[in-house]
Amino acid sequence: MRQVIAELTAKMEKVVDVLAREFTTIRTGRANPALLDNIMVDYQGEALPLVQLANIVAREANLIVIQPWERTSIKAIERAILKSNLGVSPSSNGNLIRIAVPPLSEERRAELAKLLARRVEDHRVMIRNIRRDSIAKLKKMEKNKEISQDELKSATKQVDQFAEAFIGKVSQLGNDKEKEIKQI
Repeated sequence: MRQVIAELTAKMEKVVDVLAREFTTIRTGRANPALLDNIMVDYQGEALPLVQLANIVAREANLIVIQPWERTSIKAIERAILKSNLGVSPSSNGNLIRIAVPPLSEERRAELAKLLARRVEDHRVMIRNIRRDSIAKLKKMEKNKEISQDELKSATKQVDQFAEAFIGKVSQLGNDKEKEIKQI
């Protein structure tokens, strides 16, 4: 029974962590190097993550500076950023790539808020599915006489409490990110 609950919390924590990582890649009005985390660069015939090809820093609130380890990768990095559909355009001086992060329009803010809401709901559903699977395991254990009915009720109540707590965490992450997006 404890093992089922331990698995449940580990899986739910992973769902929350994945959502938090996804939210770092969603552009707000501020420059954040995490925006470029998912960009894959086609360099010398291989698809490599941008972070493996360059140093990325946010020097100002609206400027990201990329310093490639090799000058020959600059064009490939620029192409990858343009393909990424982030709504930014890189400019290069031969050594560095600068990305000015423009402020978000009201329309884009509304689109991002909808995207956030969809992702938050998807992660809530994942948590509910983990809850359902855990309760099914507990019922199976009760059916096989591994635990009593009282233990089943107690464990089910614990599972429900964990699920509600993690759904609350997911909702809070969504609310925080939405506030960040709506700031001008």
